[in-house]
Order: sequence, then C-alpha cells, then structure tokens
Amino acid sequence: MEGGGTSAAFQIPQCDSCDKPALVEQAYSGRILCGKHLAKSVRKKISKELRQQLHLKKGEHTTILVAVSGGKDSAVLLDSLVDLLGQRRDVTIVAGTVDEGIEGYRPPSIDCAQALCDRLGILHEVVTYPELSFVEMDEVVKRLPMVIEKDNDAPRMACAYCGVFRRQGINHLAQRVGADVIALGHNLDDMAQTVLMNVTNGDLERTLRLAPHTSTPVDGLAPRIVPLRWVPEQEIHLYALHRDLPLHHEECPNARGALRWRHREMVAKMEADVPGTRHGLVKMADQVKLLRDQVVELGGQQSRPSAPTACPRCGSMTSQDQCKACDMRDLLNIDD
Repeated sequence: MEGGGTSAAFQIPQCDSCDKPALVEQAYSGRILCGKHLAKSVRKKISKELRQQLHLKKGEHTTILVAVSGGKDSAVLLDSLVDLLGQRRDVTIVAGTVDEGIEGYRPPSIDCAQALCDRLGILHEVVTYPELSFVEMDEVVKRLPMVIEKDNDAPRMACAYCGVFRRQGINHLAQRVGADVIALGHNLDDMAQTVLMNVTNGDLERTLRLAPHTSTPVDGLAPRIVPLRWVPEQEIHLYALHRDLPLHHEECPNARGALRWRHREMVAKMEADVPGTRHGLVKMADQVKLLRDQVVELGGQQSRPSAPTACPRCGSMTSQDQCKACDMRDLLNIDD
C-alpha cells in the first residue's frame, strides 16, 4: 500500500454508546457495541426473558436446575442466573450435567462446568447414562451399523439417541434436586434452527411444545425456560469471553452430519442474506403457539397439553404407550 498508511477498510469501528473500539456489529439491529455495552445488551435481554418466563410465587421457594455442559451457552446461562437471582432467599440454583459417555469430549467439558460452579458457589450434580440404564454414546456409535442392519427404519444418527437419553437425564436430575423449573441454554440460533427443522418436517406439534413452558406446563414434568433465546450465538460467545468464563470449546464428535448441522448452515446463510431472519423464525413459532391458545380458549377447552402417563417399563412420563427412550433401548439391544 502506497504511503504505508492503514486502509480505512481495516479500521475498527467505534462503539455507538462510547468511544471504545467495537467488538460486534449487530446487522439485525444496526448497533455497534464494545465489550462492555455488548455485555449490558445481553444481560438486558436475559433479564427481560426471565421476568416473562420465570414466575416466582410470593411466599414460596423455587429451585431452578440449570442444565450445564461446560460450553459457552450453559456457562453464560448459569453465570447470568446467579448474577440476577443468586441473592434471592426464595430461589436456589443448582447446576446439572448429563454425562453421555463420549471419551475425550465429555470429561474435559465436565471439568469446565465444575470450575464454573466452584467459582459461583453452586452445587453441581452429574448423572451418567449407565446410572439411567442407557448405553453410553461411544457404544451406541459402535452398535449403529448393526442396529440399522436389523431395522432399516431405525434412526441412523447418534444424535437421535443421545437427544432422547439426555432429555431423560435432565428430568432425572430435576427430580433428584427437587427442581421446580429447568433452565436450558438454547440461544437464538438454536431456537431458529429448531423452528426451521419443524417447518421442513411439517411437525406442528413439536413447534407447539417448544420451550418456554411458562403458560403450558405439563403435569409430572418441571417446566423448561430458555432465557437466552433472543441472544445470538456469536454474542453469547463474546459475552462468555468478556466475563472470562471457563469454557470447553470443542464440538461433539458425533454432531457433524446430523440434520441440525445442516439446518444450522441454512439459518446462518439466511441470516447473512437477510438480517433478522432468526428473530422472524422464533417470532413465528411464538405466534403459532399464541394462535393455538386463542383457538383453544374460544373452543372452551383447557389450554394445557394432555397429561402424560408413566412409561410401564421405566416410569418416565410419556404421551405414548411406551417412552421413546425405551423404544431406543430396544433398538440398541441388537442381540435380542
């Protein structure tokens, strides 16, 4: 470059709230923020969602189980809940991790989760798949070819089994600690991906069951809340770095090739082309749920989902004759 000067293209923009260098440009909002004001923006979004999703009853104690994995989303979730609610005497926050049995991936992430809990002074509970009578995921991956050979209609991706088992693990932890509410670290990208997956599968029922469950709790299950659902993944990561939270950065070795991975790329491409697409997808799901509630109200019926029943084999709550986890146990018992 002539003159040895710095090109304007490489100049770091200034935060629109102060004179510090910007850390992120929010294409969907037009804002340009430094680390301090990004943290303020993220905290404001989480606080607003907590007020809307978490209804604390006066005179009653509430125990919140925070599902933590050691990754950025659950780290920011736990740190934020302790920051916003940790001083309340009527609230107890407990962290819980499900160990799926993925060697080289889960052990270091549990170490990160424990380090964060130690820093925050939070009890950390862990449950393993063998404790739940599930096959560990490393073994599931080994058995999958034989499972598919035995049943061509069986799920072909490890994530399908892990998701079902992990949900029951979180429910188990909630029962263990007596949780009234389960907090999950789903960010805006996660939520948008899920909505798009449901749309492409024509699965309206799954859209109606999306968290938060504040207004539609299911009997026998602690309602789930998702306080990070309006915060983009990139901003979660930057916020975690700004707060210097202990993080496990590795992706699950079984994730690539899964249906969600493809929808992740699709949502990212649509957001880059049309900023605000992620917000639009999640808002659409909210509108569908609101319309359902209005239709049910006009029909004079209860707006709560039908109460599930206990699975006859394992006792977990299910809307089917047998829970999905037991269905998958049967598929993995390839010697039967």
